[in-house]
Amino acid sequence: MKKIIGTSLLFLGMAAFGQSKEDSIQFSKISTEILNNGKSYTELKDLTQNIGHRLSGSEAYEKAVKWAEQKLRDAGADKVWLQEVMVPVWTRGKESLQIRTADGKWKNMKMLSLGNSEGTGGKDVSGEIIVVKSIEEYDRLSADQVKDKIVFFNYPFSQSFVETFRGYSDAAKYRVTAASLVAKKGGKFAIVRSLSSAFDDVPHTGAMRYEDKISKIPAIAIGTTTADELETLLKGQKVTAKLNSNCGMKGEKLSHSVIGEITGKKDQSVIVVGGHLDSWDVGEGAHDDGAGIVQSIEVLRTFKKLGIKNNHTIRVVCFANEENGVKGGIQYGKTVKEKNEKHLFALESDAGGFAPRGIALEMNDEKRNQIKSWTSLFIPYGVYNFEGKYSGTDIYPLHDMGVPTAELVPDSQRYFDIHHTEEDTFDKVNRRELLLGAAAMAQIIYMIDKNW
Repeated sequence: MKKIIGTSLLFLGMAAFGQSKEDSIQFSKISTEILNNGKSYTELKDLTQNIGHRLSGSEAYEKAVKWAEQKLRDAGADKVWLQEVMVPVWTRGKESLQIRTADGKWKNMKMLSLGNSEGTGGKDVSGEIIVVKSIEEYDRLSADQVKDKIVFFNYPFSQSFVETFRGYSDAAKYRVTAASLVAKKGGKFAIVRSLSSAFDDVPHTGAMRYEDKISKIPAIAIGTTTADELETLLKGQKVTAKLNSNCGMKGEKLSHSVIGEITGKKDQSVIVVGGHLDSWDVGEGAHDDGAGIVQSIEVLRTFKKLGIKNNHTIRVVCFANEENGVKGGIQYGKTVKEKNEKHLFALESDAGGFAPRGIALEMNDEKRNQIKSWTSLFIPYGVYNFEGKYSGTDIYPLHDMGVPTAELVPDSQRYFDIHHTEEDTFDKVNRRELLLGAAAMAQIIYMIDKNW
């Protein structure tokens, strides 16, 4: 009797917060369908193995556009279209870094030019390396101390943060600003320690930015163990570095984001779920962000497969150019504003295909508390953390327009080991973890569609 009363009270409590026994049953159906019949994993294999990395402006990205268009049609979208967007064209080309120590011998070092960096024009650029541990330490150097030198910023990714995105955010300013900081004082190029939680010889790329009216000098990254070894060398002797690189911007070109939707039965207010289709030009772009793309398509496929009659239009957006310009997200937001389209909610998956732990919510307290009241529905699926107050880069233009936005929060402990590297490959993705993330996304979209 106690058990029956307790269960009845539970469902009364759930109903008070917009939950019902029907919701719990639907959550189970969504999870069961995706775990048993989900196509995310096989589609990610197809994307990464048959197309591979796909930097905006590249031929591979254009292949990915056609791929995503077909996958959305296969998933059952009522409508699929391409949204035009002008994207920057950055190419890497051949590159090499060597160092020479007191013995006079040159040694090759693994490196990657940072995204959007200008190179050396295929010529050798050499100079003495000086090391600093922080921007504050660098600021204390005079222009005479920096002129014609190579400045190495050996600022480590903090291991103290349990939430690894906090460590990434803390260190990211070095990648973004190093080149312009060094150029202002007449340095030749900048070296940064990779934004990595791992201790290995794997360099990480990622976007950097030049300040206006400042010389565009090269910026490169080296792996964490290499960084520590270089700092140790610099303590006892003069070290010369020689860089030869061919990277640089090649203007802009017309490209596309890929969009598919299932029309709402009640109205055409839009709920967005998406990720970014582009990736850096190393690795395969599996976790960043092939995972988010195939999970978003899985949401649409699952609604169609289960015959869920969505009240509002559910729209999958495969954004162009998140990595080195965010032009796809910006253009999408601009188009929404021009068409005066009403958007209820936007969810992005751009933190890897690892096991889901929660959903970050960037919205007002009323909406946030409503979603948090659904926590008991998610807990059986390992999703419990709704405390984050941030959302994906591509949907920030929507957030700035007042749309409630959110981001899937996977377990991030391994993400920054491989983020923006040659190690971001399909074999690093676990099928069940990827599918569980897709299920959590479909579940939250179902609740938003039903209750908003």
